[in-house]
Amino acid sequence: MDGIQLKLIAFDVDGVLTDGTIYYGPDGDAMKGFSARDGMGISLARAAGIQTAIITGRTSPMVARRAADLHIDWVLQNVSDKLAAVNQLCQDLHISMEEIAYMGDDLNDLSVIANVGCGASPADGCAEARQAAVFVASCNGGHGALREWIEYILKQQNQWDYVLRRYMSGETAAIQ
Repeated sequence: MDGIQLKLIAFDVDGVLTDGTIYYGPDGDAMKGFSARDGMGISLARAAGIQTAIITGRTSPMVARRAADLHIDWVLQNVSDKLAAVNQLCQDLHISMEEIAYMGDDLNDLSVIANVGCGASPADGCAEARQAAVFVASCNGGHGALREWIEYILKQQNQWDYVLRRYMSGETAAIQ
């Protein structure tokens, strides 16, 4: 991150926001579980003025619902080339790759992890994702890895105390 202020925190869903498990009901309905701790991490990023984005290879109404609940700025589903999607976000937002942080857990995330300013992986990401990352969480995907990483980013950018003051004063009620 070397002095560059991150402007966008992006992340995968399955294996990052969830533990990667997909449950199917008797009628074929799929369900996913999301960590409230990760949701608070996203709210913390928003409180610091950092935009957020989901970039996932699957399409899911549960992801759209969770993204709406958390006021995630950009939701890109059914993405086959995640690096191209991130490059397009850079163009749309007029930011550089160095101003983006991305957490992914698997092979389809490698190109993004390796090319952004702060690539990250959950503790249980594949070996290649962990090796390419500058930050590897101690938590597994879907169990607070995203929250841990966002706290790390905010502390590295000297925004942690500012965000805490906003939460303690109740100023962030509209952000959550």
